[in-house]
Amino acid sequence: MSEETKSLNFIEHIIEEDLENGLSKDKLRFRFPPEPNGYLHIGHTKAIGISFGLGEKYNAPVNLRFDDTNPAKEEQEYVDAIKRDIKWLGYEWANELYSSDYFQTLYDWAIQLIKDGKAYVDSQSSEAMAEQKGTPTQPGVEGPYRNRSIEENLDLFERMKNGEFDEGEHILRAKIDMQHPNMLMRDPLMYRILKKHHHRTGNDWCIYPMYDWTHGESDYIEQISHSLCSLEFKPHRELYNWFKELVYGYASKELPMLPKQREFARLNLSYTIMSKRKLLKLVEEGIVSGWDDPRMPTISGLRRRGYTPNSIRHFIERVGVAKRENVIDVSLLEFCIREDLNKTAPRVMAVLDPVKLVVTNYPEDKEEWLEAENNPEDVSAGSRKVPFSRELYIEKADFKEDASNKFFRLKLGSEVRLKNAYIIKGERVIKDADGNIIEIHCTYSTDTEKKVKGTLHWVSIKHAIKAEVREYDRLFMDEAPDSHQDKDYMEFINPNSLKITEAYVEPSLANASIGDRFQFQRIGYFNVDNDATPEHLVFNKTVGLRDSWAKQKPKPQHNQNKPKQPQQQRPAIEVIKQLGKKYTNLPEMKQEKSKAEILKLAENVSYEDLQPLFNTAAKKVGTRIATMLTLSVLLKNGQERNSDIDAFISKALEDKNELLVAEAKAILNHIQ
Repeated sequence: MSEETKSLNFIEHIIEEDLENGLSKDKLRFRFPPEPNGYLHIGHTKAIGISFGLGEKYNAPVNLRFDDTNPAKEEQEYVDAIKRDIKWLGYEWANELYSSDYFQTLYDWAIQLIKDGKAYVDSQSSEAMAEQKGTPTQPGVEGPYRNRSIEENLDLFERMKNGEFDEGEHILRAKIDMQHPNMLMRDPLMYRILKKHHHRTGNDWCIYPMYDWTHGESDYIEQISHSLCSLEFKPHRELYNWFKELVYGYASKELPMLPKQREFARLNLSYTIMSKRKLLKLVEEGIVSGWDDPRMPTISGLRRRGYTPNSIRHFIERVGVAKRENVIDVSLLEFCIREDLNKTAPRVMAVLDPVKLVVTNYPEDKEEWLEAENNPEDVSAGSRKVPFSRELYIEKADFKEDASNKFFRLKLGSEVRLKNAYIIKGERVIKDADGNIIEIHCTYSTDTEKKVKGTLHWVSIKHAIKAEVREYDRLFMDEAPDSHQDKDYMEFINPNSLKITEAYVEPSLANASIGDRFQFQRIGYFNVDNDATPEHLVFNKTVGLRDSWAKQKPKPQHNQNKPKQPQQQRPAIEVIKQLGKKYTNLPEMKQEKSKAEILKLAENVSYEDLQPLFNTAAKKVGTRIATMLTLSVLLKNGQERNSDIDAFISKALEDKNELLVAEAKAILNHIQ
């Protein structure tokens, strides 16, 4: 088997097998089928990425089909938002389709099912039907209307369509097996009466097909080759096949291909809810300002917060395609946007919590425009001019009147560097009547070659622009807010998820446009919000420069009588990093011992833990070796290869360090 085939995910393996067994490549067709009853959220990006990614890989069409079968909850606003989000992510669909396009065909097929004795009209209450359906361990029983005549069923169904009955008075059910071990096969609902206005068909219909009946048959009508859905639909596959095989008998000449349903693990993210119904409640109750509130996990919210399409697509690639459910730490998503913006976002200076700093030996009427690099990661980004004057703003937290030797920012009697400018020394402070520091006086030195430990950002007071800054934190304080049986997810709302401050930014931002992204140096990444105007700049905090939540997680409680074992209590990845730092300095025997320990610890490391270490600086060879050793264990235990892994191995093979090259070659020998 080739190296390329080995790195395929399980869905691609299925497709490759089908192609080998005679499926023509030009018959491959995929679809993304959202229900237009809410905005897309980060969980949907996995399904989007899988279907559209396969379309790109196999040069096959991908339909955007709206499964619009419930007019009570669907709106054109949601259709427009879904299309906007998919386009923003960078995907193009072959056809824009709607399940409502097929209402007449579905109705005609339902008539045929009735004629074949495979469907009937039930007139019981929903409570009676639920009771007769049984439980997973107890078989169901047949209802009193199950054996109505074909003629009576046809008459009632047509009258349902003509609007002669009230909602709930009758429904159409498939006639399968009330004792089937799969409860979904116990005479499932096919049609219900809903006298609601549909966003596309208006009032043409007052009966609407159920999802299980509509979804598979829409796939069949569109001749979708592979119907891909999340794991919760796996029990539905049997019903999906039952319906499609019956309608195949009605339309096989015009529609020769039967779609194949396959399921993948959906994306679950920590500190996040993935239910459109629950997200709608946040909107309706005013917890957030709307579906595009930057705290929301919707694609619209992430876009407004400053996330990039590239960062989200890269996140989905790193999550991968799996068969088993798991929860991805939201810190991986945050890592992806940091990584992307680090390469592309211009560096600027902004002070969010200002205190006045006076450079007493700098002339009062003097100002300079100093050269500042726009992005050290991008040589082509060039530079800009920033103004310097006698009076500046710095962050309050960057000064302490009394500080220890470990405080490397400004303090009295010590020196720090002002970014892109001079070195200053703290001399004295001025306080108000309550003892609060209102001014810091310092002197500056033109000797910028001196070595000092701290570097501060700043803005010139007379040149600074006022701006509103919205600092966002996680909307929920619990890692799994909707997983508690005894508590409502609303109880975990973070009351401090939004902090609005008046900040001062450098004048180069005067012409910033909505959506522009920047790194506020030493603070984080920010973008210009939709509410901004030329007269009133508004910035959203996308993400901080580092994960501020990792250190907030509660430490596990241990029995106080047990002897302390510091290394064992630390996360395995942290111990591996520590071992890696010393690895190349150890004698050969100790290296072997350290290697054995790393390989053992690697059994408790996830790919999400390890992946950030792929970007370790070239000079940190020991850490890269430890990462390679850990990766070898993950691959041995079933981790699928991807572009990040291949790039990390390729870079290692080009290194001058023989130990690193040897471990990279060992991995290649194992996986080839």
